[in-house]
Amino acid sequence: MVAESFLPHMNGVTNSVLHVLAHVREQGHEAMVIAPAGAEPGPESVEGFPVVHLPALPLNGYPTVRVAAGSVLRVRRLLAGFAPDVVHVASPFVLGWRAIQAAEQLGLPTVSVYQTEVPAYAARYGAPWLEPLLWNHVRTLHEASTVNLVPSTHSMDQLRGLGVRRTHMWRRGVDTRRFHPSRRATPGGAAFRARMAPNGERIIGYVGRLAAEKQVEDLAVLDALPGVRLAVVGSGPLREGLRGALPNAHFAGFLGGEDLAEAVAGFDLFVHPGEAETFCQTIQEAMASGVPVVAVGRGGPVDLVDSSRTGWLYKPGDLAELRARVEDLVYDDGKRLAFGAAAYATVRTRTWPAVCAELVGHYERAIQVKSRQLDVVARGVLAR
Repeated sequence: MVAESFLPHMNGVTNSVLHVLAHVREQGHEAMVIAPAGAEPGPESVEGFPVVHLPALPLNGYPTVRVAAGSVLRVRRLLAGFAPDVVHVASPFVLGWRAIQAAEQLGLPTVSVYQTEVPAYAARYGAPWLEPLLWNHVRTLHEASTVNLVPSTHSMDQLRGLGVRRTHMWRRGVDTRRFHPSRRATPGGAAFRARMAPNGERIIGYVGRLAAEKQVEDLAVLDALPGVRLAVVGSGPLREGLRGALPNAHFAGFLGGEDLAEAVAGFDLFVHPGEAETFCQTIQEAMASGVPVVAVGRGGPVDLVDSSRTGWLYKPGDLAELRARVEDLVYDDGKRLAFGAAAYATVRTRTWPAVCAELVGHYERAIQVKSRQLDVVARGVLAR
């Protein structure tokens, strides 16, 4: 498993890799992780599998995100030494592209998982002219992969629109034991609500990175709603700037494990304004916690939120509609509770064991495809 980011940096890519590692261990498979080294030392093993950390440099303006240095040759040597049946490439871009090339040189099948819409970040980080070049890179690396997996219909349309072949759907699971409506009533959940809403305010929650691509500043239209408290969970380079943009909000910082589950279940409503989400795992976690969602109607949220049943989708850029959709639920207890119950019912069967078993099927597909490709090449050589 070659991950573009990994522990100690926690994000959607890391989260999915950790769940896959747990599944393959339980099923008796062997694995190795190749990932960029973090600013702080990362684990030498996870689930009993070795983790190889390659030297990495911090991304300019976002030091917790690391870009691996090194060459295709270095990655090829690591792969050759482990001799895998398949190479899983999580959110490939820099290190992942090297892994795809190295695997091709070794005749190994690759399963590349499209998880991050990197080209869309270009304008947000002041370089809109880079976007076409970045999409060309996305096309190149995925077309070079044996099998490509996408988490949503939007991302499927993106890759197929680029002409990428061998593309299949693979959605994310959710930890329904951790994220559950019952967390709201635990001592931790009750304590979170008491801190956030000491006067019985309704809590509107956001969970995610505090970075440009998440558009958290759009939540300013909700910051002064009467009888409402905005809770922002997460960390990132824009934290201090967002404090100024959202003066009434509570910034909880990064939360994980039980603390995160209790916080999410403690929300009355979950909001997500980011337009560059290929999936949006935090939406699933909110729904599993029985919390309805208001999200932008682009990308992964379109598949997750059944508008008018489990939450609302609003038009990208229409912040007046965002506010109206939030007001529709936050001030109507009966509707909000009904939406939350429907949200929970929608995702409660989307467990990680189920989606990881599906992933192993994609591994098998990639092995078969690569075998056929190598047979074609061999026949061509013999014909000459």
